[in-house]
Amino acid sequence: MKAWFGAALLALSATASVSQPAARAPALELWRLDCGDFDMKRFGAWFSDTFQYPPGPRPLVGSCYLIRHGDRYLLWDTGMSDALIGKPFDNEQQTQSLKRSILDQLKQINVAPEQIGFVGISHFHGDHTGQAKHFPNATLAIGQGDWDLLKGSDERLKDVRANLAHWLSGTGKAAPFARDVDVFNDGSVIMLALPGHTPGHSGLLVRLASGPVLLSGDQYHFTEAVKNRGVPSFNMNRADTLASHDRFDRIAANLGAKVIIQHEPRDVAKLPAFPASAR
Repeated sequence: MKAWFGAALLALSATASVSQPAARAPALELWRLDCGDFDMKRFGAWFSDTFQYPPGPRPLVGSCYLIRHGDRYLLWDTGMSDALIGKPFDNEQQTQSLKRSILDQLKQINVAPEQIGFVGISHFHGDHTGQAKHFPNATLAIGQGDWDLLKGSDERLKDVRANLAHWLSGTGKAAPFARDVDVFNDGSVIMLALPGHTPGHSGLLVRLASGPVLLSGDQYHFTEAVKNRGVPSFNMNRADTLASHDRFDRIAANLGAKVIIQHEPRDVAKLPAFPASAR
């Protein structure tokens, strides 16, 4: 299996087996970063296409993650735009706010933006791509389905295209992928193809020494959705979502992984509070 972040970015073909443990991998470290807060005013209308939940409101969080692999770094998701700091966005559906930028948090742990080699995007939505522009030297890893959508002409995606314009224009290095990807080529960090929420949606498996951690992207948004097999009304493919629910849950059970639903405050709290890290 060849490393995929090397010279042959356009020949991306690596797949990863989640059943094999990492072999002789450098030490891993994982930080959870604060990437925003939501007050979902129309919670029930948004998060179940079977009218499962009351109208709302309900608070959710935005979270991003920094993974250190030896002396290499992967930033998983980039949260809301830092233009929201001190200037919350509010409409009839939701309120979005952000306390600190990713750059500010990285500075606190002495990581410069230039050290981020890879930016992995779970999917193209703005609350996951809002601060990507601050890492222009990084290789962007994004699901092929999302990449193809962003390269199209749908005007509704204008704002999220702007978040990733550096890579969409061809100025930055992009590595769209259609299958699971072994990020560091040793089984320790694997981007998992989980389509449904968006065509190229993915999650992330991080095999820490203390045990595997499974980051959800937006496979689920909150705890109850796991039991209810919930599908938000805004997901792009219902059948793919349900199939990815099944895969995600089986991976978590088979590996005994600590599941982190990235928008669920109770799940995010399973990891050490920044600036502490998990190892």
